Amino acid sequence: MKILKIKKVIDGIILEINDDNVLVDVGQKIEGKLYLSEVTKNGKLKYNKGDIIPVMITGSRGDRPSISHKKVIQKIKFDEFVDKYENNIEDTIIKGTITSVKSKAGFIIEDDQDYEYFMPISQSYLKTTGAIGKEVKAKVLKVNEAQNSIIVSRKKFIEDEKISKQNKIDSIISKDEPIKGIVKKITSYGMFIDIGGIDGLVNYNEISYKGPVNPSKYYKENDEVLVRIISYDKNKQHLSLSIKNAIQNPWEEIRDQLDIGDTINVIVSNFETYGAFVDLGNDIEGLLHISEISWSKNIKKPEEVLTLGSEIDVEVIELDIEKRRLRVSLKNLLEKPFDKFIKNNKLGDLVKGKISTITDFGAFINLDGIDGLLHNDEISWNNNDKCKDKFTKDQEIETKIIKIDKIKQNISLSIKDMIPSPIDDFEKDYKIGDIVKGTIKDIKEFGVFVKIYDNLDGLIKKEDLGVLKQDELKNGEEIESILFNIDRNRNRIRLSVKRLQNKKEKEILSKVNDNSSITLGDMIKDQLK
Repeated sequence: MKILKIKKVIDGIILEINDDNVLVDVGQKIEGKLYLSEVTKNGKLKYNKGDIIPVMITGSRGDRPSISHKKVIQKIKFDEFVDKYENNIEDTIIKGTITSVKSKAGFIIEDDQDYEYFMPISQSYLKTTGAIGKEVKAKVLKVNEAQNSIIVSRKKFIEDEKISKQNKIDSIISKDEPIKGIVKKITSYGMFIDIGGIDGLVNYNEISYKGPVNPSKYYKENDEVLVRIISYDKNKQHLSLSIKNAIQNPWEEIRDQLDIGDTINVIVSNFETYGAFVDLGNDIEGLLHISEISWSKNIKKPEEVLTLGSEIDVEVIELDIEKRRLRVSLKNLLEKPFDKFIKNNKLGDLVKGKISTITDFGAFINLDGIDGLLHNDEISWNNNDKCKDKFTKDQEIETKIIKIDKIKQNISLSIKDMIPSPIDDFEKDYKIGDIVKGTIKDIKEFGVFVKIYDNLDGLIKKEDLGVLKQDELKNGEEIESILFNIDRNRNRIRLSVKRLQNKKEKEILSKVNDNSSITLGDMIKDQLK
């Protein structure tokens, strides 16, 4: 019987591969056995039947030799690792995946070069539950040549990283100057920047002097940016960075370059319900309020007039450097619709427009960007007509300009001024001093309205009723009076029973002088019947 040499490495031939183990001929009477896991990786066989593989004889069980292929590989990889890092083994940082857990002892870690490491539980900062498959970084503590084992510590790696990070941050803060960084990750609330192996957050408020912005519109991952540290929380190890603080403040640049009243060229950069934002091209945005876009009051959204990305000239109407506030106006650079209107129109002109608003007192007509007022009194010669009963919104009508107020910038319009006044026809048949007959139309406290002509009423004031008693009068009764005033501008006729009475009294007195047999009382009585 051959004497086995313990820990001797020899070549063996794979004779058989079963579901649980592998039989290997190592030159002994009985084959040696390997666990199937020793010749597989990621669930796949590394060898086939008939392959020659190195194995280490570690002892025997009865006549069957105890062998290990894994220990040979482990020894080879151990020696390779030591040779590779012999000058600074204890400073070496490894990165691998936990492949198994030795209960109450530690973790086995393997890296992508098939090096195997042991990490004691006390050096792990990990729980054994759920650890398998976890990727970790650790620092080499020592090597155990007797066991071909490399001992690593995740704990030391983390603690050394904290110290290194703190030293780097202290160095950067002490210099107080911008530093280059690389965009690692972009989120909705900001960007994570790598500055020499340290990650810091640039909040979306710290990207631009424009204010909060969407970082993905300005940067992409791996972009190089200039940043400045604005704060560092040692307890949370949270580093806050700023991009805008690493560049010159553009608001200070324009302090002596821009003033209220200046005209500047800008680009329309964003729309809001209340207006548009315009970009000056140097990280400054101004607000173009919807009320400053046009002289028209009918604009509901800025996109009705403006286009994103378009260049426009605007006037600076508010500038506050300290509050970083800029307001501009587009309409101030446009000709006022009123000034344009009065250049092309004058009193008496006929104009067409659409009704923009109807009120209880009249209607506003849109005339090339300005509104003219058509008062209810100016619809027709019938004083009872109202715009809300005769017109609808957006209806196009023709009117006449009857007043232009340059101070208040108001335009007064009329329809009735375009048609003949009932007084024109009335004056063809009547003159001052004529006796007219009419029908009582309405009785008011101050007098009586009498219908005397088409679309024309006469007014007998209370004091002009003479001998007639107002409370005895009734609508529809015929009444006779004398015409004593015609107001063409207001389309009004004034009548008087009292003046008619006086006229008739004079006529009676004249007849009495011619015929003394008739009494004055009789004649007056007959005349007033």
